[in-house]
Parts: sequence; structure tokens; C-alpha cells
Amino acid sequence: MTASRDFEAFQREFTRYQKLFGLTGYRVYFEHRPLKDNFAELECDQVTRVALVSLNSALPDKDKAHRSPKMSAKHEAIHLMLRKLADCGRYRYTSSDEITEACEEIVIKLEGLIP
Repeated sequence: MTASRDFEAFQREFTRYQKLFGLTGYRVYFEHRPLKDNFAELECDQVTRVALVSLNSALPDKDKAHRSPKMSAKHEAIHLMLRKLADCGRYRYTSSDEITEACEEIVIKLEGLIP
């Protein structure tokens, strides 16, 4: 695949998982840019519900054989699903109720995904 086709496949697959996981309350933007150590990455502002999903445009030759835009998209969509829970864990003063709420959101989403 060419770099532009990889990026197009990455965007399509991420959007598919975003819908499948019920994460449609986020505005998602995509970038195809050099990343330091990752195939792809997610940056997200939970307050504004804006996510930036990037695919690495400058993979080292040693990593190119392992490149999978579709798997990278799925991986980053799962990160978006877990983002609220991860943010709760990072806050110094997170209540037990906030963590329970974040976990419950994930459980409800997974109930619909797991047969």
C-alpha cells in the first residue's frame, strides 16, 4: 500500500470502530505525520471531546513489515474508549463514583460488542 492509501484505510477503520464502540460524541481529526516511537497515537481533550488521531508517516525501515493501518486504527479507537477511565486515574482527586461511572460506560459498550 502507498502511504496515502495507508492513511485513508487508517481513517476509515478508526471511524468504523468509533461508531461500533459508540464513541460518536467526539469530534475526531486525523493527521499523517512523523511520530517518535509509535505506529499511531491518540491525543484527546475529554472536556471538549476533541480527539486527534495520528498515523506515523515516517516509520523506520525495520518497522515497515509490521505496519498495519487497520490494527493501528482499532488500537487507537480502544484507547479513545478507555480515555475517560484513564483520565480519572490520572487525577489526584478522583472519587470512587467517577471511576465506577467510567467503568460502567465501558462495560455497557462491551456488552453490545461481545456476543
